[in-house]
Amino acid sequence: MDLFEKLRTNLGPIGSNARDFNGHHYFAFPKLEGELGPHMRFQGKEVLNWSLNNYLGLANHPEIRKVDAEASAAWGLAYPMGARMMSGNSDLHEQFERELAQFVGKEDAFLLNYGYQGIMSAVEAIVDHRDVIVYDAECHACLIDGIRLHKAKMGEYYKFNHNDMESLEKNLQRATKKAAEKGGSVLVITEGVFGMSGKVGSLDKIVALKSTYEFRLLVDDAHGFGTMGETGAGVGEMLGCQDGIDLYFSTFAKSMAAIGAFIAGDHDIIMYLKYNMRSQTYAKALPMPYVVGGLKRLDMIRNSSEFRDKLWENVRAIQSGLRERGFDIGETESPVTPVFLHHIEGGVAEVATLTKDLRDNMGVFCSIVVYPVVPKGTIMLRIIPTAAHSQADVEYTLDAFAQMGDKLKKGTYRGNTPSVDSKTLEVSAEAATE
Repeated sequence: MDLFEKLRTNLGPIGSNARDFNGHHYFAFPKLEGELGPHMRFQGKEVLNWSLNNYLGLANHPEIRKVDAEASAAWGLAYPMGARMMSGNSDLHEQFERELAQFVGKEDAFLLNYGYQGIMSAVEAIVDHRDVIVYDAECHACLIDGIRLHKAKMGEYYKFNHNDMESLEKNLQRATKKAAEKGGSVLVITEGVFGMSGKVGSLDKIVALKSTYEFRLLVDDAHGFGTMGETGAGVGEMLGCQDGIDLYFSTFAKSMAAIGAFIAGDHDIIMYLKYNMRSQTYAKALPMPYVVGGLKRLDMIRNSSEFRDKLWENVRAIQSGLRERGFDIGETESPVTPVFLHHIEGGVAEVATLTKDLRDNMGVFCSIVVYPVVPKGTIMLRIIPTAAHSQADVEYTLDAFAQMGDKLKKGTYRGNTPSVDSKTLEVSAEAATE
């Protein structure tokens, strides 16, 4: 059989849905146009956008845009050329690392050119074949891929049930025994905020287990950095256990509205990572405009709570409004707002029709999430509130979801062309576009 033949006929679990429902450029790879923010255009129509991880609304903040433009003009996108270890280092890279480390309460930090590849590479560098990983069942794909690299080195790993401390303890016991047999150590991996459910990781309870078991803790706080805690330093700050996190990781793709990432911890461990993370040793350094722009973003996060305050005002409004209208948004304690869809007898086809109704007729754009991004049997819409949304945006969206919910319960979306009573939304639509 020709190697490419199976690729032509099988696009995988996500791609098959796109093919089945003619969803390429609609459900998958959609093209949102216009200035980044709550109001954009999709397929020629204005939509109210709830699908950007621009939590603090910094993507189009005029001060941010000014610094980004000036840095690009001054440095270009090439500088510095080469990997950090060889020829791509600079004083500004190291300044950014110092300020990030100080902000999250760690001795040192290492800038990473990308988040996904960076955390994968960090996991691979930290553990060898003698060590054992214990990880939360709902860890992000980047962490799972890092664990796969560990597996490729014949390393052992155990999975504990999501946020289940009894399950974690059982697996710590197994891991401790296995590590002792192999002459290795134990690494626990979890997240600060889980990006699909919005649940907060039980970091304080995990840290407390250090008094009983010997392990190190790596936390991916991509959705918590900038949004959680008194100063925005993340879930560890919020739960009062930041000191117990041995390695703290976050991407810049969420609150910072940029590209890149960092990992922070003890100075000696960060030095080890600087010399042993293959994704950084063999790849170009983060370009200077992202470094200069990152310093500005961190300064705004660190010195002003207004962005975080506005974000949480919108989070509370839309989450309470959805609950009041009978929607199941799970146990989210973060800005991530899942809307779990029930009464679904028509499967993905029914949800595709529902989503088209929201986007085409009501002008509300949010992401539809199915397996393998979430467990089998789970179908949800995912709303990301930001500081840039207005109260009118929230009210309009709640009205639209109320209509959608009524139709869902009545079975309107099962095999029928979606429609909407435009008069019902007329007043809200005018308010949302003011």
